[in-house]
Amino acid sequence: MNAPLTVSIPHRLGKDEAVRRIKSGIERAKPELGRFMTIEDETWTGDRLAFSVKALGQRAAGFIDVYDATVRLEVTLPWLLARFAQAVQRVVGHKGQLMLEKK
Repeated sequence: MNAPLTVSIPHRLGKDEAVRRIKSGIERAKPELGRFMTIEDETWTGDRLAFSVKALGQRAAGFIDVYDATVRLEVTLPWLLARFAQAVQRVVGHKGQLMLEKK
């Protein structure tokens, strides 16, 4: 059974700057993430990133929506990855906050 994982990260950057930092942060993180997962697709439509990733032989897909004061990540995890959801939620929340705070 697939389980959704949702993380909301508040920010004070405004939408445009938050999008810029997320795009930049994803590009910087790709080499590090490559050891654990592969980003198979990433498509920006306005302030929304639709993506799919593969990890541990499993595929997951989701969205990142950027709002004026919040970034919201929602990803649907297959059962194997869902077992790690709580740890993933903490790490994504922490790393996302750092990405949005970093000057």
